Amino acid sequence: MPVTDAGRAAHPQAQESRSEAPDLHAPPAVQPWAEGVLALFKTHQTELISFVPDGGHQRLITLCQRDPDLRTVTLTTEEEGIALAAGAFLGGKRSALLMQSSGVGNCINMLALPRVCNMPLLALVTMRGEWGEFNPWQVPMGQGTPTILEASGVIVYRADRLEEVCPTVEAAILIAFQSRRRVAVLLSQQVIGAKRFAGGIPGGDQSTTSA
Repeated sequence: MPVTDAGRAAHPQAQESRSEAPDLHAPPAVQPWAEGVLALFKTHQTELISFVPDGGHQRLITLCQRDPDLRTVTLTTEEEGIALAAGAFLGGKRSALLMQSSGVGNCINMLALPRVCNMPLLALVTMRGEWGEFNPWQVPMGQGTPTILEASGVIVYRADRLEEVCPTVEAAILIAFQSRRRVAVLLSQQVIGAKRFAGGIPGGDQSTTSA
């Protein structure tokens, strides 16, 4: 099945920003790629969307919750989404798991389920701990996320620019569900925008501080 233009057509903003430098302090609610990802979910019959609430996915979560063709499930912890995806697959449905990189560590043990049972898994992971991160607790997991996922048998794709998001997500959908593979798309902080820490950090450089 060829990759479609469903997501790219929904993203004139992303295409126009091709030559622009990413905004380190872009508000997290400004996520112009979300509509394109929603269109891809619907095009590829990805009907069950599970998530742990996350600012980086805020717009996409809202769109999915408002869409009558999709079912959304709020999780208490990220590994529940892997079990939910397995159940959806056994019931003939496609699902996607939305989470932040800090939640990847919660999934290590549960990732054995789709790997051993040869089940597909599609995860969209908003990254922390990399692009101007202010919170030191986010850095270890953020830096280790790609390696941990790959060691757990997950194929890792990454989008560092707005115009890369929808083609990358679509490629992940195709390989996950057509080839029964575990795939994670990492959405860089350069894409989702780093949040500014209110008031700054004492002794820090206020011009580059984010939260």
